[in-house]
Amino acid sequence: MGDSAVWVAVFTGGTAVLASWVTTLGNARAARVQAETSIQAQHRDRVRSSRRNAYLDLMEQAHVTGELYWRVGDVYVQLTDQADRLERIEELRTQLRDAFDPLMRCVRVIVLEGPEIVAQAARGVLEAASETNSALRRVSQDEPQARERFDASQERFRYRLEAFIEAARTSVGGL
Repeated sequence: MGDSAVWVAVFTGGTAVLASWVTTLGNARAARVQAETSIQAQHRDRVRSSRRNAYLDLMEQAHVTGELYWRVGDVYVQLTDQADRLERIEELRTQLRDAFDPLMRCVRVIVLEGPEIVAQAARGVLEAASETNSALRRVSQDEPQARERFDASQERFRYRLEAFIEAARTSVGGL
């Protein structure tokens, strides 16, 4: 009976060691999986925050640009003298040139940050701003029907900004 007790004790001890080893291995794997999941969640949060900030910066710069476009209409309402109008429009063009660089920088950041659908929408906003600025130059040169072309360009700018906002909303919501 003594021999059996030793074998039972060895078998029981071996089983306990093996069970302990399997438990430790399982716990290590679970900890590794949990750490990887945590790292992935933190990465997603950083990407989402970075993109959201880039999108907000572009919307802010587009708002500044859009406000300057809006003031062109005010010029036509407030000033009746053509020379005064053209002078004020030229002042607005200078302000728009100053606003264009930050807008372009914001678009470049979004192109870098992605995703491609939002980058394309941001490029669309920049292209529309460029077209509208060119149309305003023609207004300042008093070209025929330049005001109508400017108004149409300004409308495209607003449309492309709305498309960007929708793409950004979808992108941030999907992260």
